[in-house]
Parts: sequence; structure tokens; C-alpha cells
Amino acid sequence: MDAAGRSPRKTLTLTLTEPERTQRVEASDLVIKTLGACRQPSPLGARFDAAVMHRVGEADRVLLEDQRSVLAERAASASEAPSFELAGPRDKIFFDPLAVRAGIVTCGGLCPGLNNVIRGLVLELRHAYGVRDIFGFRYGFEGLTKRGLPPLRLQPELVADIHQQGGTMLGTSRGGQDPAEMVDTLISLGVRVLFVVGGDGTLRGAMKLVAEIERRGAAIAVVGIPKTIDNDIHFIDRSFGFESAFAAAVEVIRSAHTEAKGARNGVGLVKLMGRHSGFIACHAALASTDVNFVLIPEVRLALDGERGFLAALERRLAERAHAVVVVAEGAGQELCAELGPGGVPQTDASGNVRLGDIGHVLRDRITQHFAKKGTELTLKYIDPSYQIRSVPASPGDSVFCWNMARNAVHAAMAGNTEMLIGRWHGRFVHVPLPLATRFRREVDVAEDLWMSVIESTGQPVAWT
Repeated sequence: MDAAGRSPRKTLTLTLTEPERTQRVEASDLVIKTLGACRQPSPLGARFDAAVMHRVGEADRVLLEDQRSVLAERAASASEAPSFELAGPRDKIFFDPLAVRAGIVTCGGLCPGLNNVIRGLVLELRHAYGVRDIFGFRYGFEGLTKRGLPPLRLQPELVADIHQQGGTMLGTSRGGQDPAEMVDTLISLGVRVLFVVGGDGTLRGAMKLVAEIERRGAAIAVVGIPKTIDNDIHFIDRSFGFESAFAAAVEVIRSAHTEAKGARNGVGLVKLMGRHSGFIACHAALASTDVNFVLIPEVRLALDGERGFLAALERRLAERAHAVVVVAEGAGQELCAELGPGGVPQTDASGNVRLGDIGHVLRDRITQHFAKKGTELTLKYIDPSYQIRSVPASPGDSVFCWNMARNAVHAAMAGNTEMLIGRWHGRFVHVPLPLATRFRREVDVAEDLWMSVIESTGQPVAWT
């Protein structure tokens, strides 16, 4: 037992199902850090009805688990069950809008909607709260160091049309930087609010920033906006850019299907994003309805044997003379792991394990398999990853990005820190960064999404 009388946590692994993960979360894990008491009347109070504003410290909450059966198992009432703080404007705020300076940084890989988020942050800060000084740090966390380029001064006129373009006007980069040097930059510029837009690694970097800020006793709010094209941040229904990504992937799958049908024993092989989670592959397959096999990291890939993938592909071609295969980039890594000296996996600048190219492995193994059997095969391999990452946000994602941005500004102006904006059970909520980065969200192969893929494609539930 710890000092609070709680049992010690067991070691958490990526093999836990989503229900098992939520069961290990306690109410104390969902408490949001604040910089202090909110004494400034919010400028939004004069514009909106009082019913729209949340009283500081009394905002409604969204249950972590919304199923009655789960609450009954935990023997908890709604008031005692773990719950997230509802996002939205507060009646009082921590910062004086006319005195505060804000910063924005985008990190990690490109993703549809980055410019929409930047635009939303600038417009909400300036027009809703009257914040005049907004810095855009360039090329990720590097822009907060001495090596970085000078920040941009962001004004509504500068960001007016950026949402029509893909990418990020601020640029981005991977890899960590010295938190002490980054905090030096924030303090020297007088930045009191920093918005960090990025994925799992970026959010972990934001936590290091918060630790250094707290060590110095500075009052700087750090608020995250989760960006991951893989949709793999846990305790968030959806991350921005995901809808745009799988919509763009559908067009690629349609081309692969056309190519496959145009030849006898034609195979269209499409590799999509998804290092550890197969959400894009699953959703793109369901949206297109043309996919016959979906291979994801969560399901072990076996190629050989009567119940392996190659035998299933052989049966499909014998029956229909064409097939479309979608593979997530992280699938089947046991077949193609790239190891460095001493058999240690190689990593990129962000510390992510470098993946082997499962697309090339599958292309070669499929070709070799049918050549040995003397079966003529026409295989077209398509890897559209960078094309998809750079597309502008879809209309649905554009709306989503705007709501993420404005709720992030509401939270930051109220002095909340070490948190991100997420959507849970259809509502925007505040999620503590330590909780958001505790797990990686994955496709639960026992839940409805994977079952719907199995029903749509007709493929086996597993490869053995």
C-alpha cells in the first residue's frame, strides 16, 4: 500500500484490452493541475449567456466509463467514479489577457489539420480574449532553443488562409531538446502560455517542460493538443487529422482495386500509416468496402501454413481472380525487424524504433510464393504515406480542429497546465498528460471495430 492507502500498480503492458486499461484508472489520475486561483473575470462572460460558462472548480464532468454494468462492477456511484473535467470557457481566468504572451509549437510528423489548429489558436486568443502577443516557434522544439530560428509573430491576418493548405506554417521536427534551454527561451520572451501540438513523444516532451517550469517556480501553462495520424493516444475518442487521413486512403484503395481487377490474378497491395495501431487501415478498409485483407500490428501475421495469409490469398485469387490487401506499417514486424549493431533495434530522432518495411516484405513474399506454384500474378504496390500526411484537413476535421483549439485556449487562460484537450464519449474534456501518455491506444481485437473489419473482408480472425 502507498501513502494514500492504494494498492501498488501492476506493470502495464500493451497487451491489455481497452476495458482492462480503464479499470486501472483511479479518480486521482484525472485531476488537472492549475497554476493558482482564478481571479480575473473572463472577457467571454459579457458575450455569452451564463449557462455557457463553467464556474471555476465546478465544471461538470464526463465519466471515464459510461456503461452502467461497469459502474456496478466497481460498486461506484456516478459521483465517485473516475471522470474527466468538461472543457469549455470558465467564468474567471488566471491570466490577464492584455498582459499575457502565448506561444505555439508543432512537433513530430506532418498531419492534416495542423494549420487549422494554429489558425484556431491565434483567432481564439486574439478575438475572444484579446491576447496581442502570440509567438509561433519554428520547426518543433528546436525553435525553443538557441539553435532555432527566431519565432514568428502570429496575427489573425497572417493565419487567415493557412487552413486551406496542408502541413504546418511553423514547420516541425522530431527529437527532444534540453528542457532547461527551452524554459529559458519562454522566460526571456515573457511567454506565459504554451500550446504544444504533437503526438505521444511530443506530449512526453511537454511533461519534461512542465517539470522544469515547476522546478523554477514559474507560472507558465503548458496545454497539449494531441496530433497523431495513427489515432493512438489513449483516453481520446479521436485525434485531429485521422478522418482526413483515412478519407485520403480510400482514394488510394480505390485505385488499387481498379488495378487489381484489370489483370487476372491481380493484387493491389497498399501500405498505410499505423506504427503500433491499425486504426487507419481498419477505417479506410471499412469506408472503401473494396478490401479483402487488413493486416494490423495488433494481430500477429503468419504468412505460411494452411491457415496463414498466403494460403488465404491463394484461395481468394482462385475464387475471384483479384484481391486488395491493406497493411499498416507496423504489422508483421517480426518478419522484417531492422536491427543495429549487437542486435539492438535502431531508433529515430524521437526515440521510436525504426520499423522494417513490411510493404516490401509482403510484395516479395507474395511474388515468390505464386512464382513457386507456377501461378501468373500481377501485383501493384502503393505506399501513399507522405501524400496522405500532407493533404489539407477534411471539412469534418476542420470543425474538429477549431473546437480543439478554442477549448485549449479556454483551459490555458484559466491556468490549467500539464493537460491536453481530448474528446471522450462525444464531449471535449481535459486529460492529464501523465494519463494520456501512460498507454498507447490500440485496436481492441475483441471489440466491434475489428469484428466489423472481419465481417466486411471475410478474412480469418487471426493468422496461425
